[in-house]
Amino acid sequence: MSEVSEVSAVSVPTIAVTGSTGRLGGRVARRLAERGVPQKLLVRSPERAPRLPGAVAVRGDYADQDAVREALVGTRTVFMVSASESADRLAQHEAFVDAVVEAGVRHLVYVSFYGAAPDATFTLARDHFHTEQHIRASGLAYTFLRDNFYAEFVPDLVGEDGVIRGPAGQGRAAFVGQDDIADAAAEVLSQPDDHTGIAYDLTGPGSLTLDEAAAILSEQLGRTVTYQQETVEDAYASRASYGAPPWQLDAWVSTYTAIASGELDGVSNAVPRLTGHPATPLADVVRTAGG
Repeated sequence: MSEVSEVSAVSVPTIAVTGSTGRLGGRVARRLAERGVPQKLLVRSPERAPRLPGAVAVRGDYADQDAVREALVGTRTVFMVSASESADRLAQHEAFVDAVVEAGVRHLVYVSFYGAAPDATFTLARDHFHTEQHIRASGLAYTFLRDNFYAEFVPDLVGEDGVIRGPAGQGRAAFVGQDDIADAAAEVLSQPDDHTGIAYDLTGPGSLTLDEAAAILSEQLGRTVTYQQETVEDAYASRASYGAPPWQLDAWVSTYTAIASGELDGVSNAVPRLTGHPATPLADVVRTAGG
């Protein structure tokens, strides 16, 4: 792969991608490069940015409005992944959106969450709702990609003893693969005007209970995985030993209670409609990740 290119005045990127050093943003950046789309990669540490043809790394941190403004001047469309989970994530998002507006950006494509709402059971989905509201109020053209839980995240739920423990009951989630999300995002970014003002629910092809997910993991990982129901009280107690702050504990436990509530259930046709291919089943995501 070539070095990060010095972009000429003729091919100054009109698209900026955040999070390119991460799993989702990196996937989106690679897809745009494969399409021959020039892009800015907005990163805290430009030396860590992926080296892609037609890409130039620019320095910017969500909370550093001056740097973001300077980096995004001349940019038409921005792909915004959410900041790392933290107590002040919403404030970082709002600062970034404000800087995007001040830089003269026209369109913001934001990676939100399925069922984002002010009273969502999954606590972090509330941050996504308020970020969406801030974007709507900013006057920017926008597109929201409301992802269900990442399918790649499901194996991480398994303890060392092969058991998934949590208060999810028999609720269901439509786990979605990050490659599918990236394919959808690349399509939106390539023709942003066609997707203005739309919120897409991005899901896998089916909604699964954790019992069903455990059976799929057992088959794909070649070891027995089971799901064990916990009470909410037991879930907090079992995770308290990690010494995490209360907001983080709430997020961990509400991952399961959101499934139990039915708020992660439901299958959308947005992935096949945007990408032209079916959404990827959990089994295929796990098999690919392990390959």
